Amino acid sequence: MERKGIVTFKGSPLTLLGNGVKEGDRAPDFSALDNNLKEVRLKDFGGKVKLISVTPSLDTPVCDMQARRFNEAAAGLSENVAVLNISMDLPFAISRFCANANIGRVKTLSDHRDASFGRAYGVLIKELRLLSRSVFVIDAGDTVRYTEIVSELTEHPDYDSALLAVGRLVPAGR
Repeated sequence: MERKGIVTFKGSPLTLLGNGVKEGDRAPDFSALDNNLKEVRLKDFGGKVKLISVTPSLDTPVCDMQARRFNEAAAGLSENVAVLNISMDLPFAISRFCANANIGRVKTLSDHRDASFGRAYGVLIKELRLLSRSVFVIDAGDTVRYTEIVSELTEHPDYDSALLAVGRLVPAGR
């Protein structure tokens, strides 16, 4: 399915592939690769709240900042919260980025192999074969509780709203 009019890049409209997800939906499964080329699936984070930060490429300033911001926030979150960053970057590039940026609390994943995440969540950009900047919060039972697809690819997501959504699912100290 192609969806137009949802996102732009420097004002130019782009096409998203996939149906997309909305709050209340069952979170679709996906597969992505970790930095060691191991396949990771949604079920690997079963029983945890998941904050999924989606970036087009970690080698750009806004994506770099987004990964760092959620990494900082993750340090103060419960162990019952899995914070993921998914991009189309190659696992080797992601690994290098994480080492240089001291990203240690966020689990970084690559969707480059078959765009499983991008298609399942409706954030794969047809024209660029990158993922659209977005944030998803999924509860411990795998129901989507928060979504944000940033309308302009070069803009930041609403960090505070995403973290508030996590806080509503995992009270402090748990």
